[in-house]
Amino acid sequence: MPTGDDLELTADERHLLRAGLREWGGPARLTDSMAVAIGFRSATDFFVQAKRIDRALAAGASMSSSDWRSALLATEVVFASDVVGSGVEWETTTGISDADAVRLLRSIQRKVAGGARRTL
Repeated sequence: MPTGDDLELTADERHLLRAGLREWGGPARLTDSMAVAIGFRSATDFFVQAKRIDRALAAGASMSSSDWRSALLATEVVFASDVVGSGVEWETTTGISDADAVRLLRSIQRKVAGGARRTL
């Protein structure tokens, strides 16, 4: 799994992941069990770690494979799910169109998820 130093995400891709992490503090409904499913110990741990990951994404800093995997999965769930995530409100709350979000997610998945699947 690549680290931030050798994983080349565009500014838009990084923006999408940052928006996905931040959505959990807005319209999304994060429970402890969902936080654990995404890769955190609890909802409280998610919010602590999400701030750190957000800063790393903003700075283009290196991240661990688990941070990449967690940021991607958190964004996938919050974007797609209307039950626990932003779902149909995504475009309104993030300013990122659904079409752009899907295009960017697919690009990020190609860069990140191939290695992440091998570490699950």
